Amino acid sequence: MKKILVFLKDYKKESVIAPLFKMLEAIFELIVPLIVAQIIDIGIASGDRNYIFGRFGVLIILAVIGLACAVCAQFFAAKAAVGFATQLRSALFAQIQKLSFADLDQIGTSTLITRMTSDVNQLQSGVNMVLRLFMRSPFVVFGAMIMAFTVDVKAALVFVVAIPLLSAVVFGIMLITIPLYKKVQASLDRVLGKTRENLSGVRVIRAFNKEEEEIKEFNESNEILTNMQLLVGRISALMNPLTIIIVNAATIIIIWIGANQVYSGVLSQGDVVALVSYMSQILVELVKLANLIILITKAVACGNRVADVLSTESSIEERTRTDVQAKPDAPLVEFKHVSMSYGKSSEESLSDISFVAKRGQTIGIIGGTGAGKSTLVHLIPRFYDASKGSVLIEGTDVKDYPLEQLRNKVGIVQQKAVLFRGTIAENLRWGNADATEEELWKAIELAQASEVVRNKEDGLEHMVEQAGRNFSGGQRQRLTIARALVKNPDILILDDSASALDFATDAKLRSALKSIAGERTIFIVSQRTSSIQHADMIIVLDDGKAVGMGTHEKLLESCEIYREIYESQFKKEERGASHA
Repeated sequence: MKKILVFLKDYKKESVIAPLFKMLEAIFELIVPLIVAQIIDIGIASGDRNYIFGRFGVLIILAVIGLACAVCAQFFAAKAAVGFATQLRSALFAQIQKLSFADLDQIGTSTLITRMTSDVNQLQSGVNMVLRLFMRSPFVVFGAMIMAFTVDVKAALVFVVAIPLLSAVVFGIMLITIPLYKKVQASLDRVLGKTRENLSGVRVIRAFNKEEEEIKEFNESNEILTNMQLLVGRISALMNPLTIIIVNAATIIIIWIGANQVYSGVLSQGDVVALVSYMSQILVELVKLANLIILITKAVACGNRVADVLSTESSIEERTRTDVQAKPDAPLVEFKHVSMSYGKSSEESLSDISFVAKRGQTIGIIGGTGAGKSTLVHLIPRFYDASKGSVLIEGTDVKDYPLEQLRNKVGIVQQKAVLFRGTIAENLRWGNADATEEELWKAIELAQASEVVRNKEDGLEHMVEQAGRNFSGGQRQRLTIARALVKNPDILILDDSASALDFATDAKLRSALKSIAGERTIFIVSQRTSSIQHADMIIVLDDGKAVGMGTHEKLLESCEIYREIYESQFKKEERGASHA
């Protein structure tokens, strides 16, 4: 939690002022029973209306001042809590941006979203309530007991017995319910996870007519959550009747003792009423304090989960921030005996990969599903780090590059085409913020996306909806390729990024890319032999191993796996004008 509380350092003033105003409110609240006692003992007893109205005016003033103190306390507490949550979200978001793909895979997207939303909101509520009640409630409890002793010592002894009993009930129930609340939170996480999974996969669910099964699974998870909440609710519900029994018993004893004291002339009727009022105040504050502690427990649990993310060190270590100079005559990209395994897995996704890619070359990468194609190209911009061996760019290990310089050299189009909310132009300029409209159109033409843009009335200013849902899969792929081309990188990686394109458009795209190869190296990952057969070198992967390297013709002769892939697609590709 220390990592979390540092975000309150800019709100030290508010964190002090808020509790102070609540303490002032509590002081005025403790004075009220004494004023009421004076009204009864002096005003009503003597029939002095002026005195009654005067004391009534004092009560109104105390109420107004107390209300002002409460409003001020709420303002400063809310300011501190909201500011704290804002800074925490910003830090958490910045931390997520630093994490490597391996870290993100391990933590999970749904977990990070929960940390950013519900966990931070819970922490915000916890900070707000702590600043308002953590000092006020104990102050009122002990203050009421002290005030009771100023009224009458003998009657106040009831408070000495009642307060521990009330505390035992309140905190006993709290200790029972806190672990159950944690289980409720875990059940809620499962329900939220199931909901997220269904919303993101709703098309697949409907395509396979799995609505009933998913509803059944959701209802089972929801029922577990409901039963847990009902159990906690039943236990928590015992608090009110048990505390009321103790308070009523204490009140009866106070009245009985008070009556004897009044009969003896030691106490007045007003004093008895004041003692009963103090007992009621104690009950209310103890219940508040118990609820506050439950809230704090939830907030601490959420804070620890957020702190776990904040304390996660990125597995991609940046060794230097000084730009690296290219070594003369070094190949643009070189893999030297590279192996790669995910996380703590002992199984390697890539094993002993070595090759050289020179400037102007196009490198094709092909293999079956899970062969390690994406893993291989993700090592170039250091989305992952090699477990063994080294990946060199212009003669220097990628681990020795500043990440910004390294990734400025690389333009990558992922398997899943992702666009962001904004205009088409804004999306394309992700690659180069200063790109001119002419440069944008050049990239659009090369990516075979001109008709996509020209068919929109507002052209480059056409709005892209969230995740690019107002574009088809093929349109998104072409726009993401254009975005990478706008960057004009030394290394262009197309990671199965033309899978949604028809054969004719794919052929035109390959031809366009060949025309701009020049001084850059292009990596094309594909399942289609037609997409890579004209590459200068093709790397064939099988179960993480390079089982073949060479040109299309050479591999047809020497690599059985490549030949099988080619022959399985040959007729279909021929119909699709694969040799265009």
